[in-house]
Amino acid sequence: MDHMLEPSPRPMKSVTPWPSPSEQTPLGAAAVHVWRIRLDQSPAMVESFRQLLAADERVRANRFHFEKDRRHFIVARGGLRKLLERYLGIAAADLRFAYADHGKPFLAPGTFGSRAPLKFNLAHSGSLAVYAFTSLGEIGIDLEQIKPEFTGEDIARRFFSATEVACLDQLPAAERPLAFFNCWTRKEAFIKAKGMGLSLGLDQFDVTLAPDQDAALLRTRWEESEAGRWSLRTLDIGAGYVGAVAVEAHNWQLNCWEFAD
Repeated sequence: MDHMLEPSPRPMKSVTPWPSPSEQTPLGAAAVHVWRIRLDQSPAMVESFRQLLAADERVRANRFHFEKDRRHFIVARGGLRKLLERYLGIAAADLRFAYADHGKPFLAPGTFGSRAPLKFNLAHSGSLAVYAFTSLGEIGIDLEQIKPEFTGEDIARRFFSATEVACLDQLPAAERPLAFFNCWTRKEAFIKAKGMGLSLGLDQFDVTLAPDQDAALLRTRWEESEAGRWSLRTLDIGAGYVGAVAVEAHNWQLNCWEFAD
């Protein structure tokens, strides 16, 4: 779905600094870690990340028509491997991914041995990528670069639920772009956590979207108890971006870090 919202090229705005831990950052039993990486890296860094990729990832990278998109993909996947190396103690180049029916990546069976499986997800937009890690339950993450002139009303009426469209219509015009991207990122994070892709219609569940509302999954139309199993959080990605993370758990602690290899 991300291509539907792909922003036009523009200089990247400054983003709020996140801490860069100098030491190992253990993932506690009740923790969710989110990492941010800037995709515009030096040629040397891009090449070092490319060396970590598996053959199928290099093939995917080479399919991009534009060199910038190719570099961004390499950095995003290389960054994921380096972060997984931190958590698992397995060399980044040795990690092997498998993919669910709708494309969600996970580590190949046998990676964890007797340890609890590590759940993760990633997203990228503009010049940033974000990654989410936890051992609590399924997790999904999304971010989008905001286009202030983009209200999203046509897309909302096509894809959002009637409840969400009504909420969007009631907001002042100046608040609608942020509300639209709030809704989109929260929905995207949830369906990525579910691993169902576009097979799960966006109009089949409701999320909060007004700028003064906390992120939340309000209800689903296929099971009354589903919403109660999930929690959503808004991510303070930085100026010009909106992000959200969805976790199949409650009462978790969120830590946000800046990737610096």
